[in-house]
Amino acid sequence: MKRTRPVRPLLRCGLLLAAAAWWPHPAPAQNAAPPVLAERIRKIMEQPEFAHANFGIEFYSPETGEVIYALNEHKLFTPASTTKTLTEGAVLASFGANYRFHTRLYRTGPVDGKGRLKGDLVLVASGDPNLSNRIRPDGTLAFEDEDHSYGGAAVAGDPLAVVRQLAKETAAKGIRQIEGRVLVDASLFPDGPREGGTGVVISSIVINDNVIDLVARPGAKAGDALILESTPQTSYVKFVNQLTTSRPGSKPDLQEPAIVTNADGTVVATLRGSLPQDAKPVTAPFAVPSPTQFAQTVLSEALAAAGVQVKTPGNAAAPDLAGYAKFYVAENQVAEHVSPPLAEEIKVTLKVSQNLHAGMGPYLLGALAAKNTREPLLAGFGLEREFLQAAKLDLSGASQGDGAGGDWADLFSPHFMCRYLAYWTTRPDFNVFFKALPVLGKDGTLAKIQTDSPAAGYVHAKTGTYDSEDRLGGKMMLNAKGLAGYIITKTGRRLIFAAYVNHVHLPPDAEADQRIAGQALGAIAAAAYDAPLEAPAPVASGYDIIIRNGHIVDGTGNPWYAADVAIQGERIAKIGDLSGEKGKREIDAAGRIVSPGFIDMLGQSESSLLLDKRATSKLAQGITTEITGEGGSAAPQNEKTLAQLQPLLAHLGLTVDWTTLDGYFRRLEKQGTPLNFGTYVGSAQVREAVLGDENRAPTPEELERMKALVEQAMKDGALGVSSALIYPPNIYAKTDELIALAQVAAKYGGLYATHMRSEGASQTEALAEAMRIGREAKIPVEIFHLKVSGKPRWGKMKKVVAAIQAARDSGLDIAADMYPYTAGATALVSALPPWVADGGGHAAGLHPRG
Repeated sequence: MKRTRPVRPLLRCGLLLAAAAWWPHPAPAQNAAPPVLAERIRKIMEQPEFAHANFGIEFYSPETGEVIYALNEHKLFTPASTTKTLTEGAVLASFGANYRFHTRLYRTGPVDGKGRLKGDLVLVASGDPNLSNRIRPDGTLAFEDEDHSYGGAAVAGDPLAVVRQLAKETAAKGIRQIEGRVLVDASLFPDGPREGGTGVVISSIVINDNVIDLVARPGAKAGDALILESTPQTSYVKFVNQLTTSRPGSKPDLQEPAIVTNADGTVVATLRGSLPQDAKPVTAPFAVPSPTQFAQTVLSEALAAAGVQVKTPGNAAAPDLAGYAKFYVAENQVAEHVSPPLAEEIKVTLKVSQNLHAGMGPYLLGALAAKNTREPLLAGFGLEREFLQAAKLDLSGASQGDGAGGDWADLFSPHFMCRYLAYWTTRPDFNVFFKALPVLGKDGTLAKIQTDSPAAGYVHAKTGTYDSEDRLGGKMMLNAKGLAGYIITKTGRRLIFAAYVNHVHLPPDAEADQRIAGQALGAIAAAAYDAPLEAPAPVASGYDIIIRNGHIVDGTGNPWYAADVAIQGERIAKIGDLSGEKGKREIDAAGRIVSPGFIDMLGQSESSLLLDKRATSKLAQGITTEITGEGGSAAPQNEKTLAQLQPLLAHLGLTVDWTTLDGYFRRLEKQGTPLNFGTYVGSAQVREAVLGDENRAPTPEELERMKALVEQAMKDGALGVSSALIYPPNIYAKTDELIALAQVAAKYGGLYATHMRSEGASQTEALAEAMRIGREAKIPVEIFHLKVSGKPRWGKMKKVVAAIQAARDSGLDIAADMYPYTAGATALVSALPPWVADGGGHAAGLHPRG
């Protein structure tokens, strides 16, 4: 078997490009008329190798909701490692792209003046999958397209680099001798089963992916022992080399190692088999039987190399690791390793289809997010189920039994997978997920697939392979091959696809699955790149509009590129060199930027869109999407929220005929609007709906009603919960109240967005409150229009930004937006003491915020 929050910029302007961040540069348009998509797919499936196979395919347009092509799309197929998209998606959505693992060393006793530790040294496993040599100086993680756990080459460097750094930090603390034991506490989830694809043991301690890398080379002549190298070198395992060199041209024969575990936990592995004299070197992973014992051994050896002597007493009793938790405090910390951000780990796992890392996913969810170390696997799948249900996906088309795709329970329909991938395009962290996928013909498990295809570089998709030995036929049975992801067509159209083929007879050749089924599924995906998706209808008079000679900025963060844009009706029909095409209207954009529009990160047009649906003031600025709801929001509405608004509503001629956010959306949809529109549910709005304008804390019963209103709004499509804490009645809300409401939004993958209590002298305390809410509610935080107010504070922005960056580095998903101009203004009430508005005189609903 080879095989949900975003890495957001810390500061961003209030206006962002509204293009999807996954739209790469389309190739120049051509005028040829190749066969339609369905015909291309049919020819691939009719290849003789697939005579007895079952295909399941769907191509789906997230823009139109149209199924472009489908075959057995509702049937369940063995998905193999495309399963990892669900596992890693749930992990990413739960922890956030900036989450970091903290692996710490603690002492259980004092250190005397001579540097002697009178106690044990304990490495507490955090579930970090990358205590290895993957970490590069810039904080990214390296990978090889074929991972070493599958027999590929190991990443260059010292696989014990992290362990050695921890040992050096220990020595730097003045510890010269340990009169105790070196232990690893893997109680987060102890050494458990071997994952099904590579046989590596799943554990919360992972050093070098819990494998030792072996390289075997033939000897000088037949009968000679093979030359064997192992990395890392450690006394944990002794390899007995009974591998021999066979005659040139003979068949390689490498057997499973015979393993004996010694009384002290070390192992002896006897290697048997042969390689022909003319064979190239063979790489192979040796999965360590006990990751915990392996880690303890290499840490002890690294400490000795760093000058720290370990003197373990001969009569030491078995360690009571459960009782050691009391030592895990700051004053006992000896060393710490902080991982790169989770976005990098997601990338490694999906790019190379790292089975161990994906297999750990449900355990990490259960142990760290659900805090259930007794049954982390079940708890983790419970969280994943909640994640998928919150995305409103039909789980009748899905079944999953492990994190990597090697369980018999792993079954998905192409239809379900396409809807799941479509859901990801709606999430703010989509770009992290998208960039982690292998790219056709370029990297990861797709590096060798369709390398010469015009679609190479334009298909981002997860692969999957699950095969077994057909002993009856003397062949291989490819139980499953899968490919699911995203395509950017030649015209710039965005498509989602899932393609599975199950039950393919293959020759007994290690590369046959890739050569036959892998290339076939790659060709199916590539077919949509430049094939007409349906029979072309002639356009008698050309396109409605052609914009020529523009510099296109598409929102991906890439540099501009030169191209023409053709528009037919309400859609972009083609992007590229359209010199041979004609338009009813042609616009020369030479020297100008052409972009799909901007996002207003904090507009306040809830009522304006109902009063004048043209939205001229927005469209004239190029704004095509607005996010609103700062403290106050369009819903919930009731007698309390509307009481003080009545004079204004009467003056405007506006009737509020909704109570929920769903009702507001229905009103807006019925009336029509040219803008894409999203909103938070305002905590001020919720407070006023329950308490009115009173300056007091809610009772427990009132708080439950407030939480229920937030939950209803999240179900109706709110992006999260917001606050505007310098305005009544939001100014009356205490931190615990905001945490309780944010926890509800977090259940649905929402954000906590805030106009903080202060942007002036007490801004530091206000920022700390926002961070506390994020941490305790386990929710991403967005700071509205970050600024430093007041001339005496000018120049302090560097410190504010540094505080936010420090929080991000600690694992909190926090970011901020900012005005694209230097001035600001707000209502007078924000400058008055809170008691002025106590009990009335202010209305949150549909009221402008600063």
